[in-house]
Amino acid sequence: MTSQTLREARKYEESSEKIIRKEDRPAFHLSARTGWMNDPNGFSYYNGKYHMFYQYHPYDANWGPMHWGHAVSDDLLHWEYLPAALAPDERYDKDGCFSGSAIELPDGKQLLMYTGVCKERQSDGEIREVQTQCLAVGDGIDYEKYHNNPVLDEKDLPEGASRYDFRDPKIWRKEDGTYCCVVGNRPADGSGQVLLFTSQDGWEWHYKKVLAANNDRFGKMWECPDFFSLDGEWVLLVSPQDMLPHQFEYHNGNGTLCLIGNFDERTDTFTERHNQSIDYGIDFYAPQTVLTPDGRRIMIGWMQNWDTCGHRTANILWFGQMSLPRELSIKNGRLYQMPIREFDALRCGKVAHDNITFSDTIQLEGIKGRRVDMELNIRPADGRELYQKFAIRFAQNEQYQTSLSFRPRESILKIDRKFSGSRKAIIHQRRSKVNSEGGVLKLRIILDRSSVETFVNDGEQVMSAIVYTKQAADGISFYADGTVTIDVVKYDIME
Repeated sequence: MTSQTLREARKYEESSEKIIRKEDRPAFHLSARTGWMNDPNGFSYYNGKYHMFYQYHPYDANWGPMHWGHAVSDDLLHWEYLPAALAPDERYDKDGCFSGSAIELPDGKQLLMYTGVCKERQSDGEIREVQTQCLAVGDGIDYEKYHNNPVLDEKDLPEGASRYDFRDPKIWRKEDGTYCCVVGNRPADGSGQVLLFTSQDGWEWHYKKVLAANNDRFGKMWECPDFFSLDGEWVLLVSPQDMLPHQFEYHNGNGTLCLIGNFDERTDTFTERHNQSIDYGIDFYAPQTVLTPDGRRIMIGWMQNWDTCGHRTANILWFGQMSLPRELSIKNGRLYQMPIREFDALRCGKVAHDNITFSDTIQLEGIKGRRVDMELNIRPADGRELYQKFAIRFAQNEQYQTSLSFRPRESILKIDRKFSGSRKAIIHQRRSKVNSEGGVLKLRIILDRSSVETFVNDGEQVMSAIVYTKQAADGISFYADGTVTIDVVKYDIME
């Protein structure tokens, strides 16, 4: 039975969506139907379509009481909005249906597992959010919350574990038919941990163990865990809050973390061997993955930053978009990411320039636009000494530009959007150490109206950022301090 709260949200989003122009949205990134979007939820393949739910406040383009928005796609690039799936309408989730995941049950129904939030007044008068894990089951459009919710609460937590920071369940089914989920939590030391829970049927859940402990290494609370096997390894993705920088690998604030290691399924023991950032840019958080029918592991993240998302133009109708879907692989103990291969079918209008040798600033015929997929090979000019700096500037006119610049001597790649039209002192630059020998670098830069995603060295690293410059600024130019040779292949992207 659909609640009045959910009916109102569905009615509102359907009417509000109609006043948002198609050209004001990204062309091939999922954005909020209306109002506010943050974390991807319930990323799954069900009944022949990819489903993406998302943290959602339909009534305002600012964060508010969390609902679950819902969209489906055949190719992960063109999305159809469906009615909102969940609303905060029960006593245990009255203050928000926070992040979670989805899985298909043996009977063909789809099971959603999410965090219910209920504010509680403490003895000292402070208001805290109590977080529990809840279930809803449905047919791909309508979902009924489980009568025994919540299925995990404070009584299921290990000693010292916080009931206020206990969220974002990611569920999967093992080969033997049993179910597991990982949930982010804050232990007594105030940092973060990932808890493992198990179930025989998907409905009744039991605490198993601490799967991974932060021990104050990577930020504090760990949010939005995802755990899966990939190329013979096991991968744990989390989004730590309040990180300290570590050289160029991790930056201040809310970040992303990938742990690669071994998982003994008999003892449920994860042994991490390698750690790295997932995205090295400005705007990427809370990624979630899905296994495609053909066996690929695909990841999508929220292309935003909690420290900057409050500083923007007033009176906008929607806010928040997802990243480009990325195919994941592991090479030499490292997570690689590339745009899904389906994206290549959207390319058109190829323009190529080979062996362009230059210094100072140049523009190339046919290289412009704000819906662009561009491949760059950068190297020193033959017989010349190593250049000092290379930069590509895009979303550019006489007043505005966003740039990627590379200094080969330090092997540092920098994204810089300080001239993109923002009037606020938010994060506008971020730097990453990249692998480059002798000034050689390979970049794939994908622009979609208000975003840029840069794939470095065939996916060894990615840098994502939102760009707010008006669409009329569509120039692209190249700059060299020293003498540089480049190959450029640029495609326009069909909508």
